[in-house]
Amino acid sequence: ARVLLDPAERAERIRHDATQLAFAQGLEVVEDEALLAEIAGLVEWPVVLMGRIEERFLDLPPEVLQTSMKAHQKFLSVRDPRSGRIVGYVVVANRETADDGATILAGNARVLAARLADAAFFWENDLRMPPEAMAAKLDGVTFHNRLGTQGERIARIAALAREIAPLVGADPDLAERAARLAKADLASEMVYEFPELQGVMGRYYSGRAGEDPSVAAAAQEHYSPLGPSDRVPDAPVSVAVALADKIDLLTGFWAIDEKPTGSKDPFALRRAALGVIRLILTSGLRFSVDRLIDAQVLRHQIGRDPAEPALLLRILQASVADGMFGASTRALLVPAEAAGPDWLGLIRDHDPTISDDLRGFLHDRLKVYLRDQGIRHDVIDACLAMPGNCDLVLLVARVRALQDFLGTDDGANLLAGYKRAVNILSQEEKKDGVEYSLDPHPSLAETDAERALFTALDAAEVAIAPALDAEDFAGAMTALAGLRGPIDAFFDTTIVNAESEIVRRNRLCLLHRIRTVMNRVAVFSAVEGG
Repeated sequence: ARVLLDPAERAERIRHDATQLAFAQGLEVVEDEALLAEIAGLVEWPVVLMGRIEERFLDLPPEVLQTSMKAHQKFLSVRDPRSGRIVGYVVVANRETADDGATILAGNARVLAARLADAAFFWENDLRMPPEAMAAKLDGVTFHNRLGTQGERIARIAALAREIAPLVGADPDLAERAARLAKADLASEMVYEFPELQGVMGRYYSGRAGEDPSVAAAAQEHYSPLGPSDRVPDAPVSVAVALADKIDLLTGFWAIDEKPTGSKDPFALRRAALGVIRLILTSGLRFSVDRLIDAQVLRHQIGRDPAEPALLLRILQASVADGMFGASTRALLVPAEAAGPDWLGLIRDHDPTISDDLRGFLHDRLKVYLRDQGIRHDVIDACLAMPGNCDLVLLVARVRALQDFLGTDDGANLLAGYKRAVNILSQEEKKDGVEYSLDPHPSLAETDAERALFTALDAAEVAIAPALDAEDFAGAMTALAGLRGPIDAFFDTTIVNAESEIVRRNRLCLLHRIRTVMNRVAVFSAVEGG
């Protein structure tokens, strides 16, 4: 018997021969590196054969054909590039035969026909059931014994998707509809047989049922992104449902205190958090993610069948738009006080502990995501310490601007001056037992460098404020760069601990002002170096 020892060589031979066979018939092999490697490990002397799928099965979705052939028989799929349809398959035998593989192909074709007949049976049965009926079956399927059924989870996702829709430019009715049908295919026969087709089949079933194309697309896309390199959906309805799905998953497990620990993450919560981050950043979505978290945590805490459901819905919608302590949310508590539902106390005396902890988890995942892109962890910390860090797009813009600034000579030298000022200030405050936080007086300046620093700080403040208002962080950093020379000159020519106590205290207050002005852009004390 012949043996090709190197598995990589076997894989390359399979790839080459399969490609040539397909090309000769105007077809192409569907790439599947994992399956190719698996097949190469199953044979010692690969002999590549190609067969055709029977005409009666060609109308099955290509994903169904591929999955059935891969899962059951380890066949590579062959596609017609003109139509995009799967029309054939590649069988890899372990030996050459006198009939050039005809018997092997015939046997495999019989087995494949039986497998695809099963798939066609599932497909036809599923098409007889509307997506709403499939979704209704999930009311009796447990999602988690402390988080209710899949049906209850879908209801929560649908409510949140409707609230997210205006924030992402989606139609609220379509977002809610998409969320209610997105997981319907979990009750289908096809997904029961091939779980990896969840979402894919939902897209087909909703499309066949005449749903809006955005609703059908969301059935597949709401699971994305599944990892750091997976495609991020950009259709507004898909984004709304994907965010709602992941935020409900995170808030649910946080509400019952089942968080990832060490290497254990059985519910893929780290992946869900990264998905939220990538959805927000890729689409440039401008909202405070903590508001969505607050609303969904409350849904979990309040539970199913709440009293005054319409009023509760209005309050949660207001909290997403205006915050839990926003004026519009608090105004709605007036009629709630009169109705006296049992959930009122949870909102009126809102405890942010769970939300804050989950927000910290999201920030931790964001740090990992940004570090993988070459952003320094201390730069991220310097920006996380600033207000508004729940607007992830704004936060990342600040982070990138700060990293760029610190990479310049002005940035590096200014950081050194900042650290020198803060160290002196901290030592003297500790020694004196007071905080030098009063405004320094220019009239007490004794040196030209000291007076120049006052002038530079005034100019920086004037320039920084509008830059920050315009979210022009690069402009704010440029304004800070103007402080480099005056700070260096001040320390070169001026003794902070002057003999005059009044002058000394004024200069310490001037150092405090340096810290205050620079910390309006980022918390530079969190930055390493200098």
